[in-house]
Amino acid sequence: MTAATSGAGGLLPDRHPTGDFFVCDLFGASPKDDLGTMEHPIFSLSTRPDRRILSYEHNGTQIEVTPSVRGRATIHDKDILIYCVSQLVAALNAGRETSRHLVLKAHDLLVATNRDTSGDSYARLREAFERLAGTRITTNMETGGTETTTGFGLIEAWEIRRKSRGGRMISVAVTLSEWLYRAVLAKSVLTLSRDYFRLRKPLERRVYELARKHCGRQPEWRIGIPVLHKKTGSSAPVRVFRAALRRMIQDGNLPGYDLTEEPGDLLRVTRKGAAPEPGAPEAPPLSPDTLDAARALAPGADVYALEADWRGWWAETGRPRLGDPDKAFLGWVKARRA
Repeated sequence: MTAATSGAGGLLPDRHPTGDFFVCDLFGASPKDDLGTMEHPIFSLSTRPDRRILSYEHNGTQIEVTPSVRGRATIHDKDILIYCVSQLVAALNAGRETSRHLVLKAHDLLVATNRDTSGDSYARLREAFERLAGTRITTNMETGGTETTTGFGLIEAWEIRRKSRGGRMISVAVTLSEWLYRAVLAKSVLTLSRDYFRLRKPLERRVYELARKHCGRQPEWRIGIPVLHKKTGSSAPVRVFRAALRRMIQDGNLPGYDLTEEPGDLLRVTRKGAAPEPGAPEAPPLSPDTLDAARALAPGADVYALEADWRGWWAETGRPRLGDPDKAFLGWVKARRA
């Protein structure tokens, strides 16, 4: 076995490295995650049923997550939503009609999210749908350029279709929440590495989401460990959380990013291969007015994620000297949204 398929380095094995990539015409869609649930701790990191009500507030965003008797939806249950969002974005990019009502082949979903296709996996898929439908959210979180205080489930409805009584499920029908569907239509999403589905630990997946959103393609991002503890939604004491981060740093499993603990109780996230040459110019900060202008140019988009992507693109194109960084950024946004 090669490292890519054996699960070496603490990652799950790549269970479907080449096979079944033709099973449906949208299977090759890049994994997409919505910005709202990347930023805020909607999903449980527990491997046991989590029946606690989560109350969270950060920078004016308020969220209350109420689980069902089966527990709050987990970060691994989120794979289903990532798959749905990925299919919808691929359809939008191809000019197809979309709806928040999707019919998916169960086998395709399992393969795309790097799960095995045994009978137990299909049973666990049903349990995940039950937790997703039972988890209720009340929030004023903005999606698609609209801030509305509302309550909803992560999915509104689901249905399993089988070949025969007692047979294996062949497809699932899912109705996404209007809130999530609005985020997809506004393309308030980011692409994930396919190796995300190989991350074993819930905390690894959550830290990767935050690294992808905030660091993006810029060389590095720093965050205070107490703030990171809050944003991950971890229920562990901060000292235990800090120890878990140190193990993550040692393991080095996050796809595309390296982690470093720094003085001042900080975590530095560095994009792999993004270290600048000594003396290379740095892109100066953008003005708040420029970020407001970017919001007007790209309604519904996360301007900080756009800024991170622009900085990454600028670095990859040789770090040219910028006479007017604000004008250069807005020109890039216009070209990207054209």
